[in-house]
Amino acid sequence: MADINVAVKKLAAYGLATGLIEKEDIIYTVNSILIVLGLDNTDAEIAEIEKLSAEVPTDEAELGCYLEKVLGELDDYAAATGLIENDSVVYRDLFDTKLMGLMVERPSAIIKKFNAKYKESPEAATYYYYNLSKNSDYIRRYRISKDMKWIAPTEYGDLDITINLSKPEKDPKAIAAARNAKQSGYPKCQLCWENEGYSGRVDHPARENHRIIPVTIQDTKWGFQYSPYVYYNEHCIVFNSQHIPMKIEHNTFCKLFDFVKAFPHYFVGSNADLPIVGGSILSHDHFQGGH
Repeated sequence: MADINVAVKKLAAYGLATGLIEKEDIIYTVNSILIVLGLDNTDAEIAEIEKLSAEVPTDEAELGCYLEKVLGELDDYAAATGLIENDSVVYRDLFDTKLMGLMVERPSAIIKKFNAKYKESPEAATYYYYNLSKNSDYIRRYRISKDMKWIAPTEYGDLDITINLSKPEKDPKAIAAARNAKQSGYPKCQLCWENEGYSGRVDHPARENHRIIPVTIQDTKWGFQYSPYVYYNEHCIVFNSQHIPMKIEHNTFCKLFDFVKAFPHYFVGSNADLPIVGGSILSHDHFQGGH
């Protein structure tokens, strides 16, 4: 097993290198990680973590591999010491999302930064937010890279085809645990605002590293976020702040145009509100878009 002390320092170094934390946050972040790991001491020093941060790769693919390796070492430790109930992908995701959530600022701070960037341009705002979503591991780079994509020419134009492999399959232990677990109605679905910062459970993904941007659509509060399971470039989701069913009507198109007026470099569309050909979450009014 890898040296847990080194893994802790490498995770803090990753946070520093990607801008999730500042130099002044290093000791606080290390101590927060130790709490989750059930440890009470380390030999980590600010200068050492600064030095390690310089070794964190900047290439997108290499950065994802770096984080995957570090989180894997921390998950291995948690599994070996009983911090993870079952050593499977579902329980590992629940655990390492908690670790990543330690390095993401509170919603109010993220919203302020997004709005400041938006004053520069909508592109600057989404660029900041999308990179945050990747750096926080809400969008897991190392899984997205496994997706299969190709272009098929047709008489109507080129068709992008994707086989999404980034969403992990449920393992038998997690399925059994979910069946036996006490049923919870919180959050009502995976699109509800209450997912922001939620710790998750075997039948619901952890979202401690998730942050939502409020947007106004037809004079009502909506949320703007990215999909953790990327189907296309900067795959975003725009959802009603209230848990109400999808309904396709005239006002639906007004809402769609409101969004693209605010983010003219993005496209947005809607699934049908029909069970057979609609989206997977018809109980919550939402749209999907991208760059």
